[in-house]
Amino acid sequence: NDVVVTRTVAFFTDSQNAVLYRISIGQRGALSALDELPIGGDFKLANGFNLNGIDATRNGKTLVAVQSNTGKLFRIDPANGVAREISLGGESVPNGDGILLTGKTLYVVQNQLNRVAVIALSANLASGRVVTRLSDPDFSVPTTIDDHGRRLYAVNARFGIPNPDSAAYQVVQLSKPRGR
Repeated sequence: NDVVVTRTVAFFTDSQNAVLYRISIGQRGALSALDELPIGGDFKLANGFNLNGIDATRNGKTLVAVQSNTGKLFRIDPANGVAREISLGGESVPNGDGILLTGKTLYVVQNQLNRVAVIALSANLASGRVVTRLSDPDFSVPTTIDDHGRRLYAVNARFGIPNPDSAAYQVVQLSKPRGR
């Protein structure tokens, strides 16, 4: 469903199975065969869309992913697939889709809800708190997000459009909350 590329590995989520797919990146960009990394620990497969958006810490030693159907966040050890839930103190991010991790700030696109949750994470990524939720009248089921400088950019998927072949797609620009 989603991908994050670190210096040495590309990880892909699977919304229907408790696995990540990975491809190692070698010298001169050589790619290994695709293999599966089973996800265990706190992660439990549920009905509907499961793991969706994924990102990695700068050093690639921890992955962060959202489970769309439950609104739970997980930090995942890319070496063994052990997932630990990131406590949000009773909050959740249902319909979580694309995510962006910048330092200790996590942006989670909540697609069907047309908003982006801004989460301040603890230093060890074990917990966080929802600081705010951003929205924009131009949102039409945003699914992915990235940033540049003081701006965030979310892409509208426009699910449910009768004729997707002729539908216009937009990138919606948002200002990052101050201090983020």
